[in-house]
Amino acid sequence: MKLASFGRAAAVLSVASLALVACGEANNPGAENGDGNGNGEANGGAETSEVQGTLVGGGASSQEAAMTAWTNGFTSVAPEAQVNYASVGSGAGRDGFLGGEYDWAGSDSAMDDDEWEQSKEICGPDGAFHIPAYISPIAVAFNVEGIDDTLNLDGDTIGSIFAGEITTWDDEAIAEHNEDVDLPDTPITVVHRADDSGTTDNFTEYLEAAASTWEWEASDAWPADISAESAQQNSGVVDLTSQTNGAITYADASQIGGLNSVAVWVGNDYVEHNAEAASQAVASSTPVEGQASNNMAVELDRDTEEEGAYPIVLAAYNIFCNEYPDQETADLAVAFAEYLVSEDGQQTAESAAGNAPMSEDLRNTAMDAISEITVAE
Repeated sequence: MKLASFGRAAAVLSVASLALVACGEANNPGAENGDGNGNGEANGGAETSEVQGTLVGGGASSQEAAMTAWTNGFTSVAPEAQVNYASVGSGAGRDGFLGGEYDWAGSDSAMDDDEWEQSKEICGPDGAFHIPAYISPIAVAFNVEGIDDTLNLDGDTIGSIFAGEITTWDDEAIAEHNEDVDLPDTPITVVHRADDSGTTDNFTEYLEAAASTWEWEASDAWPADISAESAQQNSGVVDLTSQTNGAITYADASQIGGLNSVAVWVGNDYVEHNAEAASQAVASSTPVEGQASNNMAVELDRDTEEEGAYPIVLAAYNIFCNEYPDQETADLAVAFAEYLVSEDGQQTAESAAGNAPMSEDLRNTAMDAISEITVAE
């Protein structure tokens, strides 16, 4: 059976009250203190959702700060519900979702066609679908004593550094982009993710498209034949880079802390990572075809020359089933998914993680996609 929408008439979220309406007046005009579906007034008259139970998810560590804010915010509007999220990395999150361990997954890269076909086993004939609820730049972050500001680099130079071909910070290729910077001869230490990571997938997609010096295909696993240091998750590579003079890494921009970062050459200028530049890159992307009709996965233009766009960006997805086995899980999935993409949910995540909020058009498309969730008959 098709669920009633929590987005248009049923999940009305107020900035003032943070109220989630589980079933609106459009569905039950006579409901005031209760609507027969477990919803009523609370918090001084503000309606709150009374969906109950626990929703379990896992996946991308890039979303960790945003997910903490989301789960806390959702609990405030749905006090009888609990959402648990394990920050295990994108690959492990998708595996756990496909294996039935998680009700939904966070991932910095979309399922491939084989994974989507596999999702039909747990999500019904329409399989799973992606919502790009978390849009964030990936920073090329570094720690070099004597360099206390942003460095400028182009794609070829970034590719050569991470391939191990440029080995010191005073290399001519780096100096060419930073004429006014006194570059030390400090050796470069490349730090990459040890775990399968959507952040790695997005970063190597950029290198494959924008760096003629990069010879490897994009993957969520770092190329095994490149000698470099590694650590688990975004927090691990940031910690190791912070402790190593001369180190450079890639990580979700919201998690780099005090590390400096690179402005990337795009078109005719160097572009620093920021939410607006990341959102601009996603806006010019094209949809992935061949999966569920309500799928929102996109293919990003990594070698764009659009002015002001930052091409090293991830559109981190929350992956939900189109069909859940029971009403309670389906209700929780709908309520939580619509909270993620609501204006309040996006503002909550932006405050906590600095991501780029979804546009109104993207939010409306997401609400339509979520409304397609059903319960298995």
